[in-house]
Amino acid sequence: MNEDIKFILDTAKESMDNAIMHLEKQLSNIRAGKASPSMLGSVMVDYYGSQTPLSQVANVNTPDGRTITVQPWEKSMLQEIERGIMVANLGFNPMNNGESIIINVPPLTEERRRDLAKQAKSETEDAKIGIRNARKDANNEIKKVEDASEDVQKNAEIDVQEMTDSFVKRVDDIFNKKETEIMTV
Repeated sequence: MNEDIKFILDTAKESMDNAIMHLEKQLSNIRAGKASPSMLGSVMVDYYGSQTPLSQVANVNTPDGRTITVQPWEKSMLQEIERGIMVANLGFNPMNNGESIIINVPPLTEERRRDLAKQAKSETEDAKIGIRNARKDANNEIKKVEDASEDVQKNAEIDVQEMTDSFVKRVDDIFNKKETEIMTV
C-alpha cells in the first residue's frame, strides 16, 4: 500500500478514536441513577485566586449509590467548594458539616431520565459528525495522492468507509449502553 494512503488511513483512524474518547468523556458526565465522583468532574473551585478542578483540592468519594462526599485537603476550602458545586448548576444541594461536604443524589424522575437520554443522544450525534468529518477529510486527501492508481484510491476509500461504519457502530453501542443505564430505575 502507498505510504501516503497508509498515513491518511492512520490519521483518519486516530481522529475517529478521538471522537469516541470525547464521547465517552462527555457521557461519563451525564449521570445515571447512581452517585459517582465523575458527576463533580466539571466543578471548578476558586483556589487562592485561580480556578482549579475540584479533584485537585479535595477527595471525592461515593460511600453508597446515593451519596457523594467531598473531603477538602484544607478546611478553609469548604465554603469555596460548596460555592463551586452550586455554580456548576448540577442540580445538587451540598450540605456542609464543618468537616466535609455531603451531597445526597436524588433519584431521577422519569422526565429527567428522558432529558438525560436526549443529552446523551445529542453527544452521540456530535461524535458521529466527528467520525464523518474524519471520513470526508481522508477521502479528500486520498484523491490528492498523485502516485496512486485509481484502483488503489478506490480501495482506500472503501477501507475508510468500512472504518467509518465500524466506528459509527461503536458509537451506537456506547449510546445504547448509556441509555439503558440512564433509563434503568
